[in-house]
Amino acid sequence: MSLTPVFFHVDLDAFYASVEQLDHPEFRGKPVIVGALPGRRGVVSACSYEARKFGIHSAMSGYEAHRRCPHGVFLPVRMQRYQEVSRQVMAVFASFTPALQQISVDEGFLDMAGTERLFGPPQIAAARLKEAVRNETGLAVTVGIASSRYIAKLASAYDKPDGQYQVCPGEEADFVLQLPIDDLWGVGKKTLARLRAFGIDSVARLRECELPFLRGHFGESSGDYLYQVCRGIDPGIYRDAGRSHSISSETTFETDIDDPDIVNRTVLELAEHVMFRLREERMRSSTVTVKVRDHDFQTTSAQRSLKHPVTSVDELFQVAKELIAKRWNQAVPLRLVGLGVSGVTPDGGEAQGSLFEDETATRRRAVEEALVQLRRKHPETPQITRARLLSEDSD
Repeated sequence: MSLTPVFFHVDLDAFYASVEQLDHPEFRGKPVIVGALPGRRGVVSACSYEARKFGIHSAMSGYEAHRRCPHGVFLPVRMQRYQEVSRQVMAVFASFTPALQQISVDEGFLDMAGTERLFGPPQIAAARLKEAVRNETGLAVTVGIASSRYIAKLASAYDKPDGQYQVCPGEEADFVLQLPIDDLWGVGKKTLARLRAFGIDSVARLRECELPFLRGHFGESSGDYLYQVCRGIDPGIYRDAGRSHSISSETTFETDIDDPDIVNRTVLELAEHVMFRLREERMRSSTVTVKVRDHDFQTTSAQRSLKHPVTSVDELFQVAKELIAKRWNQAVPLRLVGLGVSGVTPDGGEAQGSLFEDETATRRRAVEEALVQLRRKHPETPQITRARLLSEDSD
C-alpha cells in the first residue's frame, strides 16, 4: 500500500535572537541583533522580528545595523548555546517521525507519511509538534505542510512567525501562483533583476515562459529550476539529502554575498556546528564536502578525503575554506554555503588524531574536546575557538 506523501518543513523563528530572548527575558520585545557588535568589524548573523522592523537583516554590516537601530540590543554569537537548543528541538522532531532530515541548526524536514494514526491528520500533528517544542524549549516554530519538501518550505515562510500552513495535494500550482515572485525560494536578487528585465515580474508571467526560453537565457539548470518552481513542482533540491551516513549544515543568505570575510565567518560557524555534532554523537569522518550555490542557482560542490579523521574545528574550517576557494569565483555572489562530513563511523572512544599532528593541533583538539564536555553540563560556556580562528583569518 502506498502512502500519501506528507512533509513538514519546521523552522525555528528568528532562532539565534529567540534563544537570546529566552535566556534573557529582559530582551523580549526589544530589537535584538546577534553577531554584529558596535565598534567592531562584523556582520549580523540573525536578528529578532523587532529588529527587522528597522530594515535589519542577516549579513548586514554591524555599522549599518547600528546606524539603523542604535538603541538595539547587540550581542555576540553563542553558537554552542544555539546548538544545545537545536539538539533539544531536533529530539522533539524525532519523537514525531524517525524520517527527520535536519538541514541546518534551525530547520528540518519531517516525513510524516504514515503517522496519522499516532498524531492525527497533518494540521493536528503540526499543532501538537508546535506545542511540544514550546513546552520543551520555550521557543516558537513555524510549520509548513505539503506533499513535497519545496512546497512545505514555501508554506512555512508564508505563515511566519509562529504559524502553520498546509498546501493540500493538487493545490501546489495555485498556492505558488498567488505568491510574490520574490518569495520563490532559491531565486536570488540577480535572477529576479534579469527576470524583470524581460518584463517577468510575477509568478503568473514566469509561468507563461516556455522551457527553451528559460534555458536559453538562464542556463539549463536555472531554467529548469524556474520552470518547475513556478508551477509548484518540487525541483528535488533535498530529495536525496540525508540518506547517507553524513552530518551537514548549510546557510542560505538573505541577500547575495560576495564578501569573502562574511563567507569565511559563515563557514566557521558551520564547521563548529558539524564538529560539535560529530563529537556529541561520538562519530568520526575523514571526508569533507562543501557546497556553494550562486545567485543564478548554479550549485557546485567539492570533496576531499583526508588520510585521517577530522580532529578539530580548526582543521575542518581550513579544509572547507580551501575547497570553497577552488570552487567559488568571488566575482559571482553566493546564495548558499554548505559544509558536511560523510562516511561517518562510530568513534569507538578513540580521541587520537593524525600520527603527524603537531603539538599545537593536539592542544587545540584537546581544548575543543574539553569544551564539548563542559558545554554538555554548562551550555552558557563561552566559545573561544571562533574568536581565535576569526582573528587569525582576518590578518
